[in-house]
Parts: sequence; structure tokens; C-alpha cells
Amino acid sequence: AAPTPTPTSEDVTTPALELKPRKLIDFRNKVYVAPLTTVGNLPFRRITKLFGADITCGEMALAENILKGKPSEWALLKRHSSEDVFGIQLASGFADQFTRCAELLEGEHVECDFVDCNLGCPIDLVCEKGAGASLMLREKRLKEILTSITGVLRCPVTVKIRTGWDGNKPIAHSLVPKIQGWGLKGIAAVMIHGRSRLQRYSRVADWDYIRRVSKEQSVINPTLPPIPIIGNGDIYSYTDYQTQVMHHQETLEKSENEETPPVINPLSTTAMIARGALIKPWLPTEIKESRHWDISSSERFDMLQSFTQFGLEHWGSDQQGVNSTRRFLLEFLSFLYRYVPVGLLERCSNASTGEDSGGDVKQLQQMNQRPPAHMCGRNDLETLMLSNHCADWIKLSEMLLGPVPDDFQFEPKHRANGYK
Repeated sequence: AAPTPTPTSEDVTTPALELKPRKLIDFRNKVYVAPLTTVGNLPFRRITKLFGADITCGEMALAENILKGKPSEWALLKRHSSEDVFGIQLASGFADQFTRCAELLEGEHVECDFVDCNLGCPIDLVCEKGAGASLMLREKRLKEILTSITGVLRCPVTVKIRTGWDGNKPIAHSLVPKIQGWGLKGIAAVMIHGRSRLQRYSRVADWDYIRRVSKEQSVINPTLPPIPIIGNGDIYSYTDYQTQVMHHQETLEKSENEETPPVINPLSTTAMIARGALIKPWLPTEIKESRHWDISSSERFDMLQSFTQFGLEHWGSDQQGVNSTRRFLLEFLSFLYRYVPVGLLERCSNASTGEDSGGDVKQLQQMNQRPPAHMCGRNDLETLMLSNHCADWIKLSEMLLGPVPDDFQFEPKHRANGYK
């Protein structure tokens, strides 16, 4: 047999395949629908794309289950062709799981534009494993995770965090500059949910603190490029977006024109929406067109028909597929009923002044305000859509998917503990 040739230094150092350059993502001035457990499935994301969402992200996937090859977890990574900018969110408490999962995503050529590391999930089962929000408290392990996956992935990496574990002891303002100081290439943005882990989804999101975190990088690490900060929480209308994000941008631009040093503002102009998109999937349209859309009940029913069609395409049109579509439709309806149509409110504010034609300031529905009980709509369908009873949601599903068995029951997975 011919002797095996000795590899030269050129053979060793030259990779067999040329590495692709890391594709950057510009989150600015875009509507980003955040990862949403259970309801943020592929058919729902297709609905948000119809209404103008620019960026979407799959539901939180546990790295441990992906490595075990669980089909239900791999299904969370599936992308629809309409999702032109799509991310995958991973959760784990261990660097080796994150790394092996990242290698698997690269090896299997899973199509995604960015990978989001979940440091915000407040669920006990996740936090008890050292993942989710509990990972914010383990800086050494977090550094290992971010160092390893940014070295493996060819796509950008984002980090989703909360203000801290306890609302009285926020830590994001010290954690973000540390991530910045690690000097890792590939960190595209840090998303901050304006609540702590213990607050979960109650209380009002603290946007003042989010803005404080965005400024802290230039204070602690003035010589390092800032990581873009994307705020998240309680964006329920275009006026919320303008007040919490765009007004702050205008304030900083004015300060730069004065005889003061330039102000670096890493707070991104991204409109990151979560529960707001569940209650108002048409919210991207409202934000982009700067208007309060008095969407009719027939338009919303057409949206439900589209969701049903997308669900049957995704989960199948056999009995199992119909059951899955119905289940996720009902989960969807458990959020949709919370929307109070703009036309039922007493008066609507002017887009620029916040006042109506009579000069009275308009109080729009806020994210955590519970809709009035037994509210009547302008027609029977709108009244049915306002109902908070599961039986009425089931009736809507029967209008789309046919009758349910006599013993059928439904209990929503997510409870509205954040409402007041």
C-alpha cells in the first residue's frame, strides 16, 4: 500500500470549507414579535407577518430536549417561508448543552437568522434547572455559554433578560456592561423585559429602568462599542411605542445639538411586542401606520379563518391535526377576548396631541387592565368575541372546525394573573 502522505502546515491550517461571514441584523425601526410560549406557534407567526411584523422568533426550545431528539421540541425550530427574518430561542442552564445544541443547529443546517439565549423565563420548572431567569444570577456560567456559542454559530446571538430576580434589587444595569466588557463578537442585541422574575407579568413594565440600562454601558465602558438594547413590555398601541421608545430618541437628539458632549444611545428603535401581539395581532400595522385600528369583528373572524387554515397546513388535516388546531385556536382566543374595540371606547385621542376633538384626554385600554365583564359589542359576533367564557371560545372554534365531542373540555394554559 502507498504510504500516507504527511500533512503539511498548509493542509492543517486551511479549513476544508470556507467559513461564511456572520450575517448582521439591523433591528432598528422594525417590529419584532417576541418568542411566545404555546401561542407563538408557526400559524400564529404567519398571522403577524400578514399584519406587517418584520422579525419573528420561535417559541422557547429547551436545549436538553433538542439534544434528546424530541420531535415536539424540534418542531419549535421550524420556519415558514414568509418569515424573512427568523430567530430561534434556546434555554439551558449549562454551557455544554448550549454548545452541543449550537453545533447541532450548524450541522443540521437549521435555517435561522439569529439565536436568542433565554435569560428571562420565570417558570419554576425552568429556573430550578438553572435556566431562564436564574441564569442571570450566574455570571461565570453565562460568560462560558456566550463565549462558546458565539464561537460556534455563524449567525448573530441575542440575549433576552429581565430587570433582575427581585423587583427591589434589579441587576440588569450591572449585568449588561459586563456582557459588553467580555468583548464577544456576534452579540447583536440584549433584549430587556421591564419586569423582574418574581413580578412575572404583573405590575407595569419599568421603561425608566430600561433606559437607565441603555445608558450604563457608555458610563462604565466608555471606550467599548455599546450593545444595542431592545426594550420589551406593555407595548399595546402605537402611542405606547412612541412614548416609551421614539420620544426618548428625540430627547437625546435634542441634547446632542446643544453645547454638550454627544450622547450615545444604544436603546434601539425596535418595537418589540409580546402579549400585545397575542391580544392584538394587528398591532404591527397600528405601529407602522401610527393609528388606532378599530378592526371589525368580521375582519377578526377572517383572521381566525386564516389561522385555522394555517393550523391545518402545519399540524395536518386529519383528526389529530384538527384537534391540535382547535387546541391552539382556543389558546389564541384566551388572549383575543381581552381586546376592547376602539369603537366601544368613549372617545379616541388625536395621534399627535393625545386629545380628541373635544379636548378631553383619551384613556386608552392598557395592557394589564381587565376588560369589563359582560360587555356587549356592536353586533352578535363582536359580543361573542368579548366573552371571557370558555364555552363561547369553543363555540367560535365550532364555527371554524365543526362540532366538538360532548365531553370536550378546555382549560387555558396561561392564566391572566397580571390583570387588575
